[in-house]
Amino acid sequence: MALARIYQPVKTAMQSGRAKTRYWVLDYEPATQRRPDPLMGWSSAGDTLNQVQLRFETLEEAVAFAQKRGLDYAVIPTQQRHFKPKSYAENFRYDRPR
Repeated sequence: MALARIYQPVKTAMQSGRAKTRYWVLDYEPATQRRPDPLMGWSSAGDTLNQVQLRFETLEEAVAFAQKRGLDYAVIPTQQRHFKPKSYAENFRYDRPR
């Protein structure tokens, strides 16, 4: 029985927007360990489920898919985003902490 993870992807450091973080992803836990290929040196695994990543609009759709297929799944909660408003003028305050 394969174990699946359901989560919302986070924004990478190279992204300025959050366009690809609004959907939910279901992917499988690796069943076999990755090892380097002796010829090319690329990492590979004998399990093809490592390559499967399904996207869903809502968490309920992802959970319903996992239950319908009889998968053991774990829902990873989404971290809430904390936004601190900043002012450009703060960089030039004479009494700012150093």
